[in-house]
Amino acid sequence: MVVKISDLRVREIINVVDGRRLGLIKDIDIDLEEGKISSIILPGVSGKFLGFLGKEEEIVVPWNKIMKIGADVILVEVNTFTDPRHEARGGY
Repeated sequence: MVVKISDLRVREIINVVDGRRLGLIKDIDIDLEEGKISSIILPGVSGKFLGFLGKEEEIVVPWNKIMKIGADVILVEVNTFTDPRHEARGGY
């Protein structure tokens, strides 16, 4: 299957672990040596009060945690949000 990145960016990301809507793809990480997408980056849950205080952490989902790419949604398996970059560093 061939899909444009622009097509992926408009599909909502759903976590199959808890059914939570995670939003749209904010960015992607590409492994230039292998020529493959290594992970997708989603906007994180903000600890901000009315958007002023706190820092928004990104959610990094490794490509192997993408369960299904559908016509309208992308299903991912993300078990924890305590450290959004945990999986990208090889955690679990």
